[in-house]
Amino acid sequence: VQLQASGGGLVQAGGSLTLSCAASGTIFKINYMGWYREAPGKQRELVAGISSGGRIDYGDSVKGRFTISRDNGKDTVYLQMNILKPEDTGIYYCAADRAAWGTEYWGKGTLVTVSS
Repeated sequence: VQLQASGGGLVQAGGSLTLSCAASGTIFKINYMGWYREAPGKQRELVAGISSGGRIDYGDSVKGRFTISRDNGKDTVYLQMNILKPEDTGIYYCAADRAAWGTEYWGKGTLVTVSS
């Protein structure tokens, strides 16, 4: 399974970005897709995750600002990020799993930089 993430970049605080991640090379159903981020000096953390059944979970720091969605037919997940803050800066990784929730597969990551 290959996960190709795109949409990262440099944005000013208060701005918006949309990330997307497409899964390819699958011969089985992808149940879970999610976004994680790794900020400088910090551990990788959940940003948002979504199951094929519609369960959604967000990290506490992004609730109310970020929205995750997916296109099951295309095995693609999106992350709409609004009201970005400098502390949102980091490498954003896409993850997927055949199970309802998990991180069996990882993408290479896309860098998001929020300037103050």
